[in-house]
Parts: sequence; C-alpha cells; structure tokens
Amino acid sequence: MRVILSGGGTGGHIYPALALAEVIKQHDPEAEFLYVGSERGVEANIVPPTGMAFKQLKVQGFSRSLSLENIQTVRLFLKAVKQSKKIIKAFKPDIVVGTGGYVAGAVVYAAQRMAIPTVIHEQNSVAGVTNKFLARGATKIGVAFTVAKAQFPAGKAVLVGNPRAQQVAQIKSTFSWQTLGLRDDKPTLLIFGGSQGAPAINLAVIEAMNAFNQRAYQVVIVTGPKRYDNVRRLLQEQGIAPADNVRILPYIDNMPEVLAQTAAIVSRAGATSIAEITALGIPSILIPSLHVTGDHQTKNAQSLVDAGAALIVPEPALDGDTLVAAADQLLLDATLSDKMAAQATKVGMPDAGDRLYQLLLSAIAEKKD
Repeated sequence: MRVILSGGGTGGHIYPALALAEVIKQHDPEAEFLYVGSERGVEANIVPPTGMAFKQLKVQGFSRSLSLENIQTVRLFLKAVKQSKKIIKAFKPDIVVGTGGYVAGAVVYAAQRMAIPTVIHEQNSVAGVTNKFLARGATKIGVAFTVAKAQFPAGKAVLVGNPRAQQVAQIKSTFSWQTLGLRDDKPTLLIFGGSQGAPAINLAVIEAMNAFNQRAYQVVIVTGPKRYDNVRRLLQEQGIAPADNVRILPYIDNMPEVLAQTAAIVSRAGATSIAEITALGIPSILIPSLHVTGDHQTKNAQSLVDAGAALIVPEPALDGDTLVAAADQLLLDATLSDKMAAQATKVGMPDAGDRLYQLLLSAIAEKKD
C-alpha cells in the first residue's frame, strides 16, 4: 500500500496520522508513506525524525474578518493544489489521508480531483473547517466522537476513534515515580496543561500549592517550558515551597509511559489528550480551553462527563479551591476513581488504528468497484 498522509498546524492533526502509519506498517510491512505538511506548522519538527518522506506546501488560514489576506489565502491554496497534483502524480498513492489543517485541504482536494480514494479523519467533537470542506468529495470519513457523525453527509462518517489511542495502549511502560524522588505505592495526580503549558491552570496550581503540600497523594505539575521559571518565581514571592509529595517540571518527554503510572490527571480536553486518557483508563479532571474553534474542547470533555469517566471544571470557575476539591474527589475516593477508570476504558477505543485502517481498505475497494 502506498499512502500519502497530510495534516498540519498542531500536534492534534499530526500525531493521529503518524499513529495510523504505525498501524498500517503492522498490517503491511511493505507499505510506503509520504507525509505532506505545511511550511509553518510544527510537523516540520515532528515528522522528519520518524524517517518518513516529507514534503512541504505553503498555505495559510482564512481571516475571520474581511481582509485582503484572504485573497492571498485563496491564491496560496490554488497553488498548493497544483503542487499537490504533481506530488500525487509522482508518488502514485493508493490512498490519500487527511487529518486536518489547511495543508490537508489542498492535498486531499487535489486527490479528489484526480479520482484517487481519500479518507479524512476528524479527531474532535466539532468538525474542523478543512474537513467540512473536504467531506462531500471524501470516499470515507472517520470520526473519533459519535456526535461528529451528524456534521458530515449522511451515511458517510464511521466511528473509528483516534489512532493515537491504539499507539498509547500498546506502549509497555517501565516508568517509576522514584526517578522523580516520589513513591510508586502512592497515588499520583498529574497536572498537565499541554506541551506549552496553560497559564490558567498554572495560576490555579499556585493557589492550590499549600493544600497540595498537605495531601497524602502525590502531585506532579507540568508547567510548560516557557512558563516554568514564572511559576517558580511566583511561588517564591509568596513564600511557598513544594513539599516532598509535590514535583514541578517544565516538560515531560515520555508522556505515554508516565500516564500509564498515573492515578488521575488534570488536563485540557484536546483530541489527543482524550484519546490517551481513555486508552489507558485514567480518571480525569478536564479544563477545556476557551480559545478553540467552536468550543470543541468543552464538547469533547462533555462526552467523557456524560459517560461518567471525568469531571469538568470550566476555566472561568477554575481556582485553587475548585482544583483541590476536584482532585480530592478522585484521589481520596477510591470507589469513585475506580468507577471513572472503568468508564474511561469503555469510552476509549484501543483498536482505533485498526478501525481506521479497515476504513482505508474499504475506501480503496469502493473506488475500484
């Protein structure tokens, strides 16, 4: 199988594509891949180290206000479509897969115009602009949330989950909290605001520090690399020092292994986070970001809350008291925590990559017919 993958802008679009590639390789060791990303997205830092062939296109998003920049956006899109056709003609893929981002719009649209099978994957509960644009011409559509199916042409979308879930579920963790000077026989709460950190979560942590210092459970706070020094400075100014049961880190580079040893997590509600949390059956306190399209993180989080797998704390209500109260619910009530872990596992789809792979095969077969 020859596959072109395209998704860009954020890790939420890139990691599912790379996870899918791993699954395809498991089924078809001879499979060949080409990843087409944007010039400005983080994919340029993420994809090449995997060894996958990688090409870049220049694209940009639309401005929500009337702007001359939108004329340039259209010009870049049309140019990217033309370049994509050349890339596709040279690579000769059996299928083209788009996982979101403006660059995927150009690549998948070009494939559709060339009558090549295409599959798009929507990771969030609210469909992105690119996937809505591509939906009509897509051969098949995979979604990670049931609620997203209704946002696509009737009968076209299939619930497959997020391939990142299968990738995480297959990791055999040997991580020990002892590497951080903590204990493996105590429940540990991981507070993680994303790879860059979340200021609102960090401020709530500072307010909660005195309370966390007195808890029997352990707390690991990941501030984000650029926000670590500021958190440390604010704590010092208030005369607060983390106790022996608390650790503050700028970043964790082996997150899936750490998650496997985590009793509960405080997190944003992005698609990748939800996939990882449910794949591992981790009870969670979700704090949806206010700065995302269509408020999709709130809808992502609500799907877990409705299933009894998570608690939600809206960002406007987040402070030290609400954070500690939610943490105590999960870490001090073993019955509730176990119930939520079980429900999270039910929501998770540890075979999501296999499901999406089967959808690809179906799309290829449909085009042949």
